[in-house]
Amino acid sequence: MEYAIGADLSFLAQAESRGVRFKDAGVETPGLQLFRNHGYNWIRLRLFHTVANSPWPLPNDLAYTMALAKQAKALGYKFLLDYHYSDTWADGDKQIMPKAWERLSKPELIKAIEEYTRETIAVLREGGAMPDMVQIGNEIAPGMMFPAGKLPDEWDTLAELLKAGIRGVEAGTGTAPRPLIMLHIDKGGDVAKTRWWFDNAIRRGVKFDLIGQSYYPWWHGTLLNLRDNLAFMAETYRKPIIVVEVAYNFRPAEYLGKPAPFAESPEGQREFLQSIHELVLATPYGLGRGVMWWEPAVEPSPIRSRGMFDDAGNALPVLSVFDKWTRGKQITPP
Repeated sequence: MEYAIGADLSFLAQAESRGVRFKDAGVETPGLQLFRNHGYNWIRLRLFHTVANSPWPLPNDLAYTMALAKQAKALGYKFLLDYHYSDTWADGDKQIMPKAWERLSKPELIKAIEEYTRETIAVLREGGAMPDMVQIGNEIAPGMMFPAGKLPDEWDTLAELLKAGIRGVEAGTGTAPRPLIMLHIDKGGDVAKTRWWFDNAIRRGVKFDLIGQSYYPWWHGTLLNLRDNLAFMAETYRKPIIVVEVAYNFRPAEYLGKPAPFAESPEGQREFLQSIHELVLATPYGLGRGVMWWEPAVEPSPIRSRGMFDDAGNALPVLSVFDKWTRGKQITPP
């Protein structure tokens, strides 16, 4: 696969529908086009099971996700679908079972995840928004769909849930090329926990194509920790690796009153992404295959500090990190 320069833009359509406008060098530009103009070639979109059951107002149901994915694919993006297998945020230790599945037995739950995955993939395929890659769960280092797949006690159940999700992707694909399968954990700077997780998954026969990691330095360690883990994963598992969630603040937020690895400023944010990109490129065997920023284009909110636009919607320096890597003389094949 080509190197993934990506962004999770799951809130973009909602923000623009509410009147948020994004500007590049002072020119208002639709968000999807703006990121394409700067070399972005992958979009990551999350999917919740039943957003009406979420305590948070979330737009990311199947219809919303398909509409945004279709727009992105029309502009030449590849599409990574991020199943949360929850009605609300599933990340880290928050892995809440969809309400519709709460009373199911384990065999029924395994059947439900396979059928749900098959049905949603089929709808996306038939609607012209077939994913190119699929995450079976989001940041699932502690497991998923608690209590059924909660680790460490329920490793065997988690493995069966993952296999069921993968079977669902395969069944929903039809005659289209099968999407690549990613397993995503949030241990970007932790070799020991990464080893424990993937060794257990592989020992139980879970088949996958790529490793996804989250890396936020205030949670996941230093750049040297990330470097060591990238090298460990490449050497041990020999699979492509994407740092599929990464972000940094352009104004003080996470490092108030303590030393930061980069200034929490527009220039520090740009330097952070440049450093992450260079570490991924340096992964042994060429197995570092991309970087994806988490939610760079959102409405005014606390998470906007991690975005790529200031409060007036003006693009920050971080947006241009990949320009020198993706722009140049176009060579016409003979």
